[in-house]
Amino acid sequence: MHPSSAPPSIAAVRRHNPPDTRHLRTVAWIVTLAAVGLVFDGYDLVVYGTVVSTFLRDPSHIGLVTPSIAGALGSYALVGALLAGSVGDTLGRRKVMLFAYAWFSIGMGLTALTTSATLFGLLRFTTGLGVGALVATTGALIAEYAPKGKKNLFIAIVYSGIPLGSLLAAGLAMVLLPVIGWRGMFWLGALPLVTLLPLAYCKMPESVAWLVSRGRLEEARAISLRTGVEMPADEPVVLAQAAATEKPGFSGLFGSSYLFPTLVLGCMSATGLLLVYSLNTWLPELMLRAGFNAKGSLSFLLVLNGGAVIGALLGSRVADRFGPKRVVAASFAIGAVAIAVLTLDLPLAVQLAAVAVVGMGTSGTQTLIYGFVANYYRTHVRGAGVAWCAGFGRLGGVGGPLLGGFLIGGGFALNAIFYVLAALALFGAVLTLVVPKAHTPSTPTL
Repeated sequence: MHPSSAPPSIAAVRRHNPPDTRHLRTVAWIVTLAAVGLVFDGYDLVVYGTVVSTFLRDPSHIGLVTPSIAGALGSYALVGALLAGSVGDTLGRRKVMLFAYAWFSIGMGLTALTTSATLFGLLRFTTGLGVGALVATTGALIAEYAPKGKKNLFIAIVYSGIPLGSLLAAGLAMVLLPVIGWRGMFWLGALPLVTLLPLAYCKMPESVAWLVSRGRLEEARAISLRTGVEMPADEPVVLAQAAATEKPGFSGLFGSSYLFPTLVLGCMSATGLLLVYSLNTWLPELMLRAGFNAKGSLSFLLVLNGGAVIGALLGSRVADRFGPKRVVAASFAIGAVAIAVLTLDLPLAVQLAAVAVVGMGTSGTQTLIYGFVANYYRTHVRGAGVAWCAGFGRLGGVGGPLLGGFLIGGGFALNAIFYVLAALALFGAVLTLVVPKAHTPSTPTL
C-alpha cells in the first residue's frame, strides 16, 4: 500500500486538529447536556412538592390525599437508581443516559394525565426509574471526561443542575401554577423528549475510559481521535487486561477492596437524600403552617435550592484542593447548625439567609457527595458506585417524604421537626469522617 493511502496516525491527526480545541468542545457538550439532564431531575424532585398542598386541600384532582398518602406518593419516584449504574458499567454510559432521557420524559407526560392517587403513584415510581438511571450514570461519565485536578468542580457544575432544576420548579410554580395548574407543571417535565434527547444523540460520545476498561480499544481510539480526549493512560492494553481481571459493576463494588467504604458511602448518601427530600417535599407546607401565604412558602423553596447551587460550586473548588472528605463533613455540620437556627424567632431576612445555608448544607452537600463517590471508585465499578450512592441513597430519599408526613401528620411542633433534621445532618457528618482512604492499587488499573 502506498504510504499516502495509509490511515493517519493518532499523532498526525492531532497535529492537524489541535486536541485542546476538540477536547474543550467535547467536554463542553458533555457537561452542558449532562447538566441540563439533571436540571430536569431536579425539576422532578421539587415539582411534586410545589403541588402537594393542592392535593392535600382539594380531592377533585386525584382523590383524597392525607399527609401520610402525600408522603408515600412523594417517595415512589425515588426508586430506580440502584440497578441502573451497574447496567451502565456493562452497556455503556451513553446508551443508559439516552434511554433515561426518553423514559423519564414520557413518564412525566403520562403523570400529567392521571386522575387517581393510585395511578399517580405508579407513574411517579415508573418515572423514577429513568431519573435514577440518569443520576447514577451521569457522575461516572463526567468523572471520565473531566480534566485532572478539576473533577470535583466539573461534577459539582453538572450536579448543580439538580438544585437548579429544583429552583426552576419552585420559580415556575410561583408564576405558572395558578395559570396552568399541576398538570401543566408536569407537562413541562416532558420537554427533554423533544429537546435534550435529539441533541444528546448527536453530541454525546461514549466514555473512552469505559471502552478501554471493556477491552474495546479500537472504538476507544476512534473516539479519542474524533474528540481529542486522550486514552486514559500510557498503556491502555495493560489497563484493559488489568480491569478484565476484576469484576465490573456490583460484583466488584462489593469485593474485598470496596465493601466497607461502599456500605458507609451508601449510608452517607441515604442520610443526605433523607434531608434533601424531606425539605424539598415539605418545606412549603411547613412554612404555610408557620403563617406564610402560598407564594411566601414557595419562596423558601426557591432560596433553599439557590443556596444549594452556590454551596456546591464553592465547596467543589475547595474539595479539588484539599480533598472532598473534609469538605463534605463540614458541609453536613454547617447544614445542621443552619437547620437548628430555623427554630429561633428571627426576622424574615435572617430566616431566608438561614434557609440558603440549609440548602448549602443539604442539597449542596449531596452534590459534593456525588463528586466524592465518582472519584473514589475506579472505572470498572464507577458507574455501580455512583448507582449505589444514588440508589441506596434514594432509600433515604424515599424516607424523606414519609418522615415529613409522619411528623406533620403526628402533630409534632415545627421546632421538633427541625431538630430531628438537624440531628440527621450531624449524623451525616460523622459517617463522612468514617469513610476510609480511597483504595489505590499498585498495578495500573482504571
